[in-house]
Amino acid sequence: CPVVLAPRNSSIAMPPPADIVKVAIEWPGAFPKLMEIDQKKPLSSIIKEVCDGWSLANHDQFALQHADSSNFYITEKNRNEIKNGAILRLTTSPAQNAQQLHERIQSSSMDAKLEALKDLANYSRDVTFAQEFINLDGISLLTQMVESGTERYQKLQKIMKPCFGDMLSFTLTAFVELMDHGIVSWDTFSVAFIKKIASYVNKFASDVSILQRSLAILESMVLNSHDLYQKVAQEITIGQLIPHLQGTDQEIQTYTIAVINALFLKAPDDKRQEMANILAQKQLRSIILTHVIRAQRAINNEMAHQLYVLQVLTFNLLEDRMMTKMDPQDQSQRDIIFELRRIAFDAESEPNNSSGSMEKRKSMYTRDYKKLGFINHVNPAMDFTQTPPGMLALDNMLYFAKHYQDAYIRIVLENSSREDKHECPFGRSSIELTKMLCEILKVGELPSETCNDFHPMFFTHDRSFEEFFCICIQLLNKTWKEMRATSEDFNKARKRVMQVVKEQIMRALTTKPSSLDQFKSKLQNLSYTEILKIRQSERMNQEDFQSRPILELKEKIQPEILELIKQQRLNRLVEGTCFRKLNSRRRQDKFWYCRLSPNHKVLHYGDLEESPQGEVPHDSLQDKLPVADIKAVVTGKDCPHMKEKGALKQNKEVLELAFSILYDSSGQLNFIAPDKHEYCVWTDGLNALLGKDMLSDLTRNDLDTLLSMEIKLRLLDLENIQIPDAPPPIPKEPSNYNFVYDCN
Repeated sequence: CPVVLAPRNSSIAMPPPADIVKVAIEWPGAFPKLMEIDQKKPLSSIIKEVCDGWSLANHDQFALQHADSSNFYITEKNRNEIKNGAILRLTTSPAQNAQQLHERIQSSSMDAKLEALKDLANYSRDVTFAQEFINLDGISLLTQMVESGTERYQKLQKIMKPCFGDMLSFTLTAFVELMDHGIVSWDTFSVAFIKKIASYVNKFASDVSILQRSLAILESMVLNSHDLYQKVAQEITIGQLIPHLQGTDQEIQTYTIAVINALFLKAPDDKRQEMANILAQKQLRSIILTHVIRAQRAINNEMAHQLYVLQVLTFNLLEDRMMTKMDPQDQSQRDIIFELRRIAFDAESEPNNSSGSMEKRKSMYTRDYKKLGFINHVNPAMDFTQTPPGMLALDNMLYFAKHYQDAYIRIVLENSSREDKHECPFGRSSIELTKMLCEILKVGELPSETCNDFHPMFFTHDRSFEEFFCICIQLLNKTWKEMRATSEDFNKARKRVMQVVKEQIMRALTTKPSSLDQFKSKLQNLSYTEILKIRQSERMNQEDFQSRPILELKEKIQPEILELIKQQRLNRLVEGTCFRKLNSRRRQDKFWYCRLSPNHKVLHYGDLEESPQGEVPHDSLQDKLPVADIKAVVTGKDCPHMKEKGALKQNKEVLELAFSILYDSSGQLNFIAPDKHEYCVWTDGLNALLGKDMLSDLTRNDLDTLLSMEIKLRLLDLENIQIPDAPPPIPKEPSNYNFVYDCN
């Protein structure tokens, strides 16, 4: 069969220019139009061309929007997000649409008003529409409707309750969405509006949508305005919020705890302890434990985050005592030390009128303070002048002495009567332990925007930190004895023992014990001997094979292992990950999903209404980014969204989870990973796509683990055989070759 060559001038199919996008455009009552959009042309010219095709006049009153569930308008700013194959819709312009809805929501017809508010709630998610509606003083109109408009229908509420509830729900939804864009300041709202929203928290307890949005508005008011915090705090009480925690709707419980956290976070320092006392009186902790933590349902990520925030804010109440030095001249503070001595040694008071008794009493006190393990035997108050832990250490010691008196006396007397120099000084150890526990629980640090690491056991007791200390001080004493540490060189012994104790505590905490008793039980199984075994096992995995032949074998198979890790990272990117959109104005779940195409050529991404239960298909993600267009991947402080002003910039944990993809001249795709593992997976995968090294901690750990396993598998046949450090010597040549036979 002859081969026919195409003539030189014949047309050969060429890829379309980068500025040309092929789309379909819909118009109600007409067949969709297929057309090519030139991204270099002004958007107004393209809209005019579309209108002319359907013989529509006044093209300036029209606009294009995405025909997907978002219905977002296309503007000059976001037009570059239009991808080949996108379906667009010709519709009325944002200004015209905003004007029409502004008029419709004031209709005298209940049905027309309800439909208009429903549309407004939907359109308000789009910042382009929101700006136009706000320009018409739309926010003021909605607040007036909330303040007085609803009262117009109070009489109809009984006979038209569903309609009234839906109308109010859509009004509040539209308000929340409009405010979420950050165009209007929260400081502009009246006390009447705040009172009305606060009243809905009680009045519409059975209407989930109204209650949810009312709580969301209250949270945003508190977080975004100091003046509004004070007004909200006057209108809403903890007693009004508590009943919503005793229901079964986890979303309502989440918003309720979010409001409590917001009030707690923004309260002045002098009011925060007062609020904590009110929460204790209302038994908030036990209510959360019963109706949230121990409820027969899984705790979602947002609830876990709010519980974590409450846990952090509760422990931060200890910061004042942690940073308070003891005043050696303060008699009330000195009395606490006297009480520690009295409980330990049960000494009777000496008569004060004896002139000789003063010296005798001083000598006795000095001896007892030495037994208690203080550094300064004459004036132990000086031991508490270092911050942290300051007076918090003394508070913990007194709590332990009063509530666990037998254990306290046993520890003090046991260590004060030893003659082998292995005594564990209670005073110094308690101060060091308190400091370490504050570091573990990050007392004094603001809660992270992304963390959801709460511990159920801290919700099982009103004095959970003190109880935590009581368990750990007994652990420290036990570990000190097991390690046979000496007090002669306390600093060296302290460092070694504290390292082990911290490891024991951290390993027990990672199991998320449900109660303090369970935590104590976990620690009993983590003795010093067990820690040594765990360390030895881990060390064997890392350092077992250090001879030269083994190192050469590792070097040989390392590229193979790295390729395996690379493929795993890319496979995870193909599966995709759901990322949370963080918003400093209000914390509400907004998600977006990103995944790599199976051929590793394109990143697909798009917004989601809710957190997905599994993988999100490529075709449901609206946006694409060719891997070839990626210029760089940056992390932490180098990310564009971390350089912007705001609360996130100051948050260390958020910085550690942030990374960005830079493409084209100024394009960027900003991420905040859900956790450290996902951060490592994505930064590794993106670097692998760009042909760069994978440098994350996760890659190092995976490489060590897989190398160790591969080496062990290859050396199974050499078990119990000593591998020499150097290769065996080559033997001398034989004196003759008589043993060689010619097989031919």
